[in-house]
Amino acid sequence: MPGLYLHIPFCKQACHYCDFHFSTSMALKSRLVDAIVREMALRAAYLGPTPVLETIYFGGGTPSLLTAAELDTIFSAIHRHFQVAPQVEVTLEANPDDLTPAKLRELAAAPINRLSIGLQSFHEPHLRLMNRAHSARESQDCVRLAQDVGFENISIDLIYGVPAADHGIWEQDMAQAFALQVPHLSCYALTIEPDTVFGRRLRKGTFVAPPDEFVAAQFERLLAGLPRHGYGQYEISNFCRPGRESRHNANYWRGVPYLGLGPSAHSFDGESREAAVANNAQYVAAVLERGEVPITREILSPTDRANEYLMTSLRTARGCDLTYLHHTLGVDLRSQRADYLGQLQQNGWATVHDYTLRLTDRGKLLADQITLELFLTA
Repeated sequence: MPGLYLHIPFCKQACHYCDFHFSTSMALKSRLVDAIVREMALRAAYLGPTPVLETIYFGGGTPSLLTAAELDTIFSAIHRHFQVAPQVEVTLEANPDDLTPAKLRELAAAPINRLSIGLQSFHEPHLRLMNRAHSARESQDCVRLAQDVGFENISIDLIYGVPAADHGIWEQDMAQAFALQVPHLSCYALTIEPDTVFGRRLRKGTFVAPPDEFVAAQFERLLAGLPRHGYGQYEISNFCRPGRESRHNANYWRGVPYLGLGPSAHSFDGESREAAVANNAQYVAAVLERGEVPITREILSPTDRANEYLMTSLRTARGCDLTYLHHTLGVDLRSQRADYLGQLQQNGWATVHDYTLRLTDRGKLLADQITLELFLTA
């Protein structure tokens, strides 16, 4: 069953590593909610005549900045335009500083049943370096508060590879995360994108990124520690206790169709991808004043579809089904790239078993490089 993604492009302040589309001005927030509701009406048929939503995901930006009334407006529209599965997963991304007891009670009263909390670190200097809006104390307290009001399905985000003298801070972050007993962790290496504060500082020489070996060592420490606390790795950056995967994100990696609403949101119907304009004012004006959704559309060629499957499947624990790739997408990787597949296995970067290609822990450190090497050309 398909999913629905809603992009809420507002943040209190800009994190120094973030290159997602967002605004720190709230001036258009109420009109943007109206525009998302209008876009929902305009594009409800995108997922077919009688879509039943299996997952709903509020991303951003910072969706926890939405008021209870704004959330109610959006949920009312969802139920007007779609059927919703009885066991629907409804995720809302949140920042710790928003999760006061009052706010959490509001969220618990809404149809939200999963929180994804952007902690990033429990170390105050690292939070300041990244320009996060919350404190180390709020990183700890917000999860306990969410659990107290009844949220059990909680994911927390952590960032590793932050500049440090040694691995001690990362070890402490992991220990504190494990102590919270949440069912899901998302852990990402700090990536320096060009059009961010860190990217500009790097070019000026005022920021020094840690060496790749330092980042890889922290990833390896993470992989070593997770099983002792009951977590399995089901995607390179995502870990959970049994049965607690993010159903919404897992469907992305499986190629399940979804509709994205809001500026910069992407949609996928199985054969094409669409992307909305990444400009709040342009988006609101087009949708509310002209009844148009400013999107660009890309029809996926057979090569595009095969490359997307390679990219997503190799990131997951289930791996790349070489039989599916051959018989459904028309690519016989075992024949076309036999030498490289042999090299991957010889280097200990991948295994091929029962016609499934999987990256090893060592290979996961090189996932992007390996995927690019396997990419097909038209």
